[in-house]
Amino acid sequence: MKNFKMVFFKIFFISLMVTLAMKGSKITLEDLQNFFLHHIQNNLQTIILLSFLVVFVFVLYMFTRPKPVYLVDFSCYLPPSHLKVSIQTLMGYARRAREAGMCWKSKESDHLVDFQEKILERSGLGQETYIPEGFQCFPLQQDMAASRKETEQVIFGAIDNLFRNTGVKPGDIGILVVNSSTFNPTPSLASTIVNKYKLRDNIKSLNLGGMGCSAGVIAVDVAKGLLQVHRNTYAIVVSTENITQNLYLGKNKSMLVTNCLFRVGGAAVLLSNRSRDRGRAKYELIHTVRIHTGSDDRSFECATQEEDEDGIIGVTLTKNLPMVAARTLKINIATLGPLVLPLKEKLAFFVTFVKKKYFKPELKNYTPDFKLAFEHFCIHAGGRALIDELEKNLKLSPLHVEASRMTLHRFGNTSSSSIWYELAYIEAKGRMKEGDRIWQIALGSGFKCNSSVWVALRNVKPSPNSPWEDCMDRYPVEIDI
Repeated sequence: MKNFKMVFFKIFFISLMVTLAMKGSKITLEDLQNFFLHHIQNNLQTIILLSFLVVFVFVLYMFTRPKPVYLVDFSCYLPPSHLKVSIQTLMGYARRAREAGMCWKSKESDHLVDFQEKILERSGLGQETYIPEGFQCFPLQQDMAASRKETEQVIFGAIDNLFRNTGVKPGDIGILVVNSSTFNPTPSLASTIVNKYKLRDNIKSLNLGGMGCSAGVIAVDVAKGLLQVHRNTYAIVVSTENITQNLYLGKNKSMLVTNCLFRVGGAAVLLSNRSRDRGRAKYELIHTVRIHTGSDDRSFECATQEEDEDGIIGVTLTKNLPMVAARTLKINIATLGPLVLPLKEKLAFFVTFVKKKYFKPELKNYTPDFKLAFEHFCIHAGGRALIDELEKNLKLSPLHVEASRMTLHRFGNTSSSSIWYELAYIEAKGRMKEGDRIWQIALGSGFKCNSSVWVALRNVKPSPNSPWEDCMDRYPVEIDI
């Protein structure tokens, strides 16, 4: 209806302008008729050729222009209640494992458990996050079967709910992109989904591994590219991470941090390039910006999966991580800014850049006011420090980072899917209005900083079985920071 009104207005406006021009120049309809009879009819072949050329150019444009990519709906996995644990319960499991002789066998064990507890108390995580079943039994279950069980429960739970909410059938899916950083079994997770839902034989499927917490945006970008090639189809993007296989049982403190932050979670997103889906879609994808600084050794090595001195596998986070993250974020902002910022902010950014480069090297970088470009921010819930830093650097208000803080509190760091829990939070709060612009931003190993920009096509309500349904009345909560 809105597009129809715009077209009607343009036709009316153009007609009015033509009429006024004719009046102003004193041209009558008789003059136009005489012009047609004496000039156009004598050059009919030329007119036909020109008309054919115009039609050809128009058709060529319609077939080659980028197709809009619509987000029809998305679904975040809500784990069953028996997987919910408080910080005290979680530390009880850690101590029980230690006493059973399964973890640290040295005198350092008590100190290391206390170290994790202190991190948890300052992490911003609440008392209702979820851990896998394999961590709640003794001996701990970290084998391939337990890992597959966790990931399949998450993926199938999210996709089942997505199919229920949208009414789309598995046979309608033409593209499948799955990302899981550290758990990549054979057959792949993408093949597992194809087998479970009996997706069609010509499905275009990809499985992205080892790409860290920013892989959710990468998966969307990959799906967008495929949707430009394969017309009139749906794409499903699945983002998850496996916790079962990645519990670190060694004594390296830099590797123990991941135990404290990561929790069970995942999301499934339905994208479409079909014009008829615009009417029911929630959002349209406007931009994706991907920055990769892995050519620099400090960036490449700041978050690495490796063995510790005892041969136990974990993810090492180096002291260079904050510096690398800040530098990669600045590059992403510099790339995204010209695409989304109003002219005034672009000019201020450009003037400061020129002054700093050629006149005053000591001048501070100008940080554009992204609040003028976006109404909502979905900052990857990687940890309290990350959210604090982005809130400060981007000069955001507490309301702008509320979705990120509450997602971290309620669900922990669910890796690449956290930005979808945050978007679900904004919807559940009833804050998403037609025309609102959303910036999803995520950072991950490699090192990468990736952004996706969406615009709301209508006043968006939360979909059935939202992960926030059972607790929205309790949020936001006060967090001791």
